Amino acid sequence: MRYLALATDYDGTLASDGRVNEDTLEALERLSASGRKLILVTGRELDDLLHVFPQIDRFDRVVAENGALLYQPATREEKRLGDRPAEAFIKMLRDSEALTCQFAVLIPSPSDESSLPPGIPTKLPSSKRSATWDWICKSS
Repeated sequence: MRYLALATDYDGTLASDGRVNEDTLEALERLSASGRKLILVTGRELDDLLHVFPQIDRFDRVVAENGALLYQPATREEKRLGDRPAEAFIKMLRDSEALTCQFAVLIPSPSDESSLPPGIPTKLPSSKRSATWDWICKSS
């Protein structure tokens, strides 16, 4: 067996318009049955992925939330892969005049949203953010 695993992105690779077609699902099943491992890699938040892709159990592992979370569908085990950056780093980002809202920075959310640094708007409404990560940006 030359290849032991397939790692694939979700949006635009595995899925078109947010959906995985039946032929693709059957191909994944054949690949899995051949003894190879399936790994899904996505920027999507896990809750959203579970909602749009109920067949996630076809995969052995899922790397979600832009690499922030490892998920094992068979056991539903979630493992956060990073800790909150040092406060000095967050302060540097907040104070930097170079930052613009043309991009955003991901930082793990504090448990209390009110403790986010003042003056930094969240890029996504709270209903769209995960409990693990927030998008932040600062206008220059």
